[in-house]
Amino acid sequence: MNKVPLAELNARMARFRARMDTQAPDWRLVMVLSKVNMYYLTGTMQDGLLLIPRDGKAVLWVRRSYERALDESVFPDIRPMDSYRDAAAVFGEIPAEVWLEAETVPLAMYARIRKYFPFDSFRALDPHIAAVRAVKSAYELDLMRRSGEIHRRVLEETVPGMLREGVSEAEFAAELYGALVREGHHGVARFSMFDTDVGMGQIGFGTSSIYPTFFNGPGGNRGLNPAAPFLGSGERRLAPGDLVFVDIGCGVEGYHTDKTLTYVFKGKLPDETVTLHRRCLDIEQRIASMLVPGETPSHIYKTVLSELDAEFLKNFMGFGNRRVKFLGHGIGLHIDELPVLAEGFGEPLECGMAFAVEPKRGVAGVGMVGVENTYLVAPGGGECITGRGPGLVPVE
Repeated sequence: MNKVPLAELNARMARFRARMDTQAPDWRLVMVLSKVNMYYLTGTMQDGLLLIPRDGKAVLWVRRSYERALDESVFPDIRPMDSYRDAAAVFGEIPAEVWLEAETVPLAMYARIRKYFPFDSFRALDPHIAAVRAVKSAYELDLMRRSGEIHRRVLEETVPGMLREGVSEAEFAAELYGALVREGHHGVARFSMFDTDVGMGQIGFGTSSIYPTFFNGPGGNRGLNPAAPFLGSGERRLAPGDLVFVDIGCGVEGYHTDKTLTYVFKGKLPDETVTLHRRCLDIEQRIASMLVPGETPSHIYKTVLSELDAEFLKNFMGFGNRRVKFLGHGIGLHIDELPVLAEGFGEPLECGMAFAVEPKRGVAGVGMVGVENTYLVAPGGGECITGRGPGLVPVE
């Protein structure tokens, strides 16, 4: 079992405390309940509560499983609890205001916490811990590079041999999942969006890739059924001439990369479609060239869109009226992290930030063309860690 090193955990906690001291100098107590943020700061994700007092050491209180937490983590202070009462009894005086993850803590959990920690009000912790997580350490980037290599190998080398006439989207997705896991994928594509089941990603043959989807992304996906609108359709089967759209996540020890690659099965796409796809590749390189320290996501977004003509924009980053308002997104422990390559994100980029860059365009009667790769911000422009396959891979 690979444990997050203590030096890494200490560095993360120090950066988090420094962020809070700078941005919220009056903070006194942080309560972390979400499993992903808990993992980031302690190296384990359990049913529990991480308390970070301003004037004391952080303590991870675990209801289930305390034994597993001790086995997985080198965090200095892990204690068992039966309920929040145990943690509150030891903590002492509760400040009037605490910091909580407003995006992820349910009302029922909030009520249970206040029963034992009778604070008066809370403030949203989410933007602060997201800002800290946005800048990855060398340890984190190494895991992402490993994920990126799995991504490259499977999508660029393995998938063409998996596509066969008559296979359904769902069958292909299941086989693709197995191939990823065999190569070292950690088994889940984890998203932070509220109540969002994604499974692995989006798989679409032909116009399935521009079908309306609940998921906030440019691609489409029919899914298995209305109760499970993800993975791929069990009815849509691969036929000659189909465009194959594969947009999936991969990860190693918690850290993700995101990649989209397209294939052309036993046929040829119209020249106009190929031209649109190549424009997306050019846009990808334009965005990558701007992923440098000091640049801002909002400026990248505005600059790139200003360079595109009205006709191309009609189905850019989606199809019809289902267009998304971003060009890419931060990525790490979640596939969808901050910052986003969109308007409203004006903080300068830093080395260590990672982005999934995904210029795509829907084409009526054909599907979604374009590309997605994961890039690291670097002084000379974005470093691609998921391969540079151009897509529209011919499969005979």
